[in-house]
Amino acid sequence: MKILQVSAIVVILDQITKALTRSYFSLYDSIPVIPNFFHLTYVTNDGMAFGLNFPGGIYVFTSLSILLTIFLVWYLWKEKDSHLLIRFSLAMILGGAIGNLIDRILFGKVVDFLDFMFGDFHWYIFNVADSSVTVGMSIFLYFSFFIQPKLKAKAVS
Repeated sequence: MKILQVSAIVVILDQITKALTRSYFSLYDSIPVIPNFFHLTYVTNDGMAFGLNFPGGIYVFTSLSILLTIFLVWYLWKEKDSHLLIRFSLAMILGGAIGNLIDRILFGKVVDFLDFMFGDFHWYIFNVADSSVTVGMSIFLYFSFFIQPKLKAKAVS
């Protein structure tokens, strides 16, 4: 399936940027790219999204990530003949899930480095894989709520 190339590109880009971060930064180093708006800041996250964590979390999150990845592969296969936007969104989510899963398996934690702030508001630091999952989910939801109903209505009439 050619759509899996999207997942592969996400994984490769994610792993390269994380390797560069680990190589050129010390933990908690921060370099302003656009001062008071965007910094490259090296942190790690042994929890799940937004720093959520609980005892034994790394094992739970790794197990859940493996199950989610298996589900996404199955769902992408099930949707292999569906609309391109659905397949693209699932491939983006899959690539992000695999990117962070690799970190959890190899290092026990995920590297994050994209650091945005707006005045006093400081967003959670994230990475390429997180971005890919977010963009993929946004496309998936947009398709599901706005495009798919129109396609179904057109098919019925």
